[in-house]
Amino acid sequence: MERLRDALASGLIDRIYVLAPDRLARRHAHQVLLMEEFRRAGSEVVFLNHPIGGTAEDDLLLQIQGVVAEYERTKILERGRRGRRHAARSGLVSAFTTAPFGYRYVPKGLGGGVARFEVVAEEARFVRLMFAWVGLERVSMREVCRRLREAGCLTRRGATNWYASTIRGMLVNTAYIGRAVYGHNHYVSGPPRLRRIRGHPQPPRRPGKRVAVPKEDWIEVPVPALVDPFVFEAVQTQLSENRRHKRESCKGAHWLLQGLTVCRRCGYAYYGKTAPQSDWTTSKAVIGYYRCLGSDGYRFDGAAICDNAPVRSDALEQAVWTRVRALLEQPGRVAAEYQRRLEQGRGGTGEIDDVTQLDRQIASLNRGIGRLIDSYAEGVIDRPEFEPRIAGLRARLSQLRERRAVAAEAADAERELTLIIGRLEEFAIKIRQGLDDLDWSGKREIIRSLVRRVEIDANHVEIVFRVPPTPEPTPYDDALPRETWQHCTVGR
Repeated sequence: MERLRDALASGLIDRIYVLAPDRLARRHAHQVLLMEEFRRAGSEVVFLNHPIGGTAEDDLLLQIQGVVAEYERTKILERGRRGRRHAARSGLVSAFTTAPFGYRYVPKGLGGGVARFEVVAEEARFVRLMFAWVGLERVSMREVCRRLREAGCLTRRGATNWYASTIRGMLVNTAYIGRAVYGHNHYVSGPPRLRRIRGHPQPPRRPGKRVAVPKEDWIEVPVPALVDPFVFEAVQTQLSENRRHKRESCKGAHWLLQGLTVCRRCGYAYYGKTAPQSDWTTSKAVIGYYRCLGSDGYRFDGAAICDNAPVRSDALEQAVWTRVRALLEQPGRVAAEYQRRLEQGRGGTGEIDDVTQLDRQIASLNRGIGRLIDSYAEGVIDRPEFEPRIAGLRARLSQLRERRAVAAEAADAERELTLIIGRLEEFAIKIRQGLDDLDWSGKREIIRSLVRRVEIDANHVEIVFRVPPTPEPTPYDDALPRETWQHCTVGR
């Protein structure tokens, strides 16, 4: 869809063929926006299931189909969720769509009308070994990964490299003692990610996070057991002990730029790592580095995919904080960015709708719908005339409500930006007085608020701010657009 929209904006497409309106978008608001965007680009949209022209009746039919598609999608999701939950309460494995490592999911069509988990002998052998290594030999997760790699055990995706997080997720899975759990977590809306996902230039449309469900709400489904319950309990005890030791040894967060650093060569993240200092006079000292994930050979079957070197954490954090502090001490740059956003909101996509006027239109439409229903109830108009008119009024009402929500959000943003611009000078004065006294947590919050990401390439670091830097010419203007970047050099 994004590639299609880019091609349309470039004038490369004259006609778009769509099977049906619900294949274009499952939400009526998205469908309206896309159709309007296609028309502005001068492209013709052809629906193959039913030709739709440019008349008012055809527009009404398209709107009704969009509303019905959105309703149908919601009902499908709800019915599917209720059906899986009912299957889980009935003890049916069909509530699941996949099976954990060690099992094979056999669907109804291949299982004689009943879905089931089928034990995979070779995978089950390694599962029992994992539980024995941790529960009886008390080895670490890293050691389990190393042993699996040496034994040639492949993951479900055919890789030889195992991750400690994957192993731990398997060790706490009660399916291996015969009790597969349905509904142990659910997804809710969460804050957006600090850094883009590698290979995905656009952020997720629906940022979310996984939340654990209380155990009393779990639904257990019986499946074939692979591990003895006593060994499983021993593993849980060992994991709890490991977690307690880790918390005791942890001295708090150490990495000021965690979640923001990224390798410019391979796109993987930089993560914090400590190592003993090589100087013989301070042999017991430990220094911190930011290291590229792509340079860790053990993560990629023994062959690193990136040669970018690590960066000293103290030098990198100091360089980034210096740039952030310079931005805070120049409130004019922040004011210019907020002013640009305010003007863009006013005129970038047209004038912002008046909320009061939209409220009057919505109230008028509600009165019209009420009068139309009264006329139908009194027999003034017949059903063939009533249905298309009421559908058109409701579609128009839905559009107005969406415009009203957008207009209210834009008005709130405009008021907020206006207040921010008016208080920037006062904010800058307070910031200058308090920057020297900021603790580590305060610095991290400020950095995360102003910095989008930190790209590292050798000893050359580029800081991408959420607020563009100053327009004055700088020595590095020829390298990258100055409205987005600031450069600095750090030592190894």
